[in-house]
Amino acid sequence: MPAFKKGAGLGPAITFLFVGPAINILALAYTGVTLGMDLAVARIVLSVMFGIGIGLMMALIFRRSEAAREAANGEDPFSRGARIPRANGLFLLLLVALLIVGTLQVSLFTRSYAELTIPLRGAEAFQATLNRWVPFDASRGEEGVSVQGAILIGLLILIALAAWRGLTKVDEGYTPWTWAALGLIALTLLVAALRLVPSAEGLTVHVTGKFIGVLLTLGALWYVAKRYLDEFLVQEWLWETWRFVKQIMPLLLVGVFSVGVIRPFIRPEWIETLAGRNTVLANIAGVLFGVFMYFPTLVEVPIANMFLSLGMHRGPLLAYLMADPELSLQSILITAGIIGKAKAWTYVAWVALFSTLAGLLYGAWVDGAVPWQAILWVILGLVALGAAWACRRRCFRRQRLQRASVPTQASE
Repeated sequence: MPAFKKGAGLGPAITFLFVGPAINILALAYTGVTLGMDLAVARIVLSVMFGIGIGLMMALIFRRSEAAREAANGEDPFSRGARIPRANGLFLLLLVALLIVGTLQVSLFTRSYAELTIPLRGAEAFQATLNRWVPFDASRGEEGVSVQGAILIGLLILIALAAWRGLTKVDEGYTPWTWAALGLIALTLLVAALRLVPSAEGLTVHVTGKFIGVLLTLGALWYVAKRYLDEFLVQEWLWETWRFVKQIMPLLLVGVFSVGVIRPFIRPEWIETLAGRNTVLANIAGVLFGVFMYFPTLVEVPIANMFLSLGMHRGPLLAYLMADPELSLQSILITAGIIGKAKAWTYVAWVALFSTLAGLLYGAWVDGAVPWQAILWVILGLVALGAAWACRRRCFRRQRLQRASVPTQASE
C-alpha cells in the first residue's frame, strides 16, 4: 500500500491491492499452465471486476475520513495537470521489467546458456546436511533449503546489516555502507537468477537467461538513475523503500509464525469433505484455506493443484486462489498497520464475500450452468458497479461544493 501512504485515494489503492496478485504475469502464466487457462482467465476477469467493486464500496463507506485526509494532504496535484517526468516513468518501467525478468517462468529466461563448475568438494555434502536440518515433503508443496537458498539467506542477512547503517539516513547523503547495501542487493538478485546445482565435482553454476536479463536491467537502472534522475530524488526513494521494509517485516514475521503454528492442524483429507462440491459452505471453506494456508505464488499453485487432486471443486479452488494473497494472516496484519484496523477488517469482509461469490459463479459455469445465466450475473455486477461509481461521484461533488462554499461564507 505505498500508493495510499503517498496520498492515493482509498478506492484505487484497495483495487490495486486486490487485483495486483491476480493479474501479475507470474500468477497468470503459472496458474494457466498448471491448473488450466480457464481458471487463470476467470481469476483475472473476476478479480478485476470485483476489485473495482471493493474499491468503490470502501471509498463510499469511508468517504468522510477520505475527505478529511484529502483536505489534510492539500490539493490533488493531478487536478492541476501534474505529470510524471519521463525519466521517472522510465525508471518505474525498468523496475517492472526487473520484476518480470526475475519471476516469469518461460524458456527464454529459465534456459541455461552457459555453465561452469566451481571445485567446491563439500557442496554435495552441504546439501545433504541442509536436507537433514530442514526435512520437507514435496508432495505437500513444502520446500527445503538448497545450497543456493542458504547462500541467499546469508546475503539477505548481510543486506540487513549494511542497509541498517547505510539506508536509515540515506536522505542526508551516501556513505560507504550505502554502496555496500546497494551492491549486496544487486549481488543477491544476480545469485537468485542463477541456477546452482551441487554435485560430486563441486558447485555447477548455470548462467540462465534470467541472469542475463537481470544483469542488463540492473545496468539500465543504474544508468537512468545516474544520468537522468536528481540525486536527492534517488536518496528519498531509497529512504522510503527502506522505511517501508522496516514497517512490514515485523508484521510479516508474526504472520508467518502464526501460519506455521496453525497449518499442521489442518488435515488434507478434510478438503474433499468440505470443498468437494460447489456450495456456499465449500466456497467459504476455500476462503478459509486462504486465511490459514498462505503460500507464495510458486508454492500456491502446486498447493492448489494438490487440493484439486484431492477432490476440491474448481469453484472453491478459485475462491481459495482469490482469497489466499489477500486474507492471509500476515497480509491482514500488514494492511491494518497501513490503513487502520477499521478499514482493514471492512476490506477483509468484502474480499471474503466477493471471493465466495467468484467461486460460486465460476463453479456454476464449470458444472454446466446455462451461459446466459453467467452473462446475466456479469451484467448485473457491472450495473451495480456503475451505480456505485455514480453515487461516489455525486458524494464527492457535493463535498467539494461544500468545501468551496466555506471560504465564501467566511468572507461574508
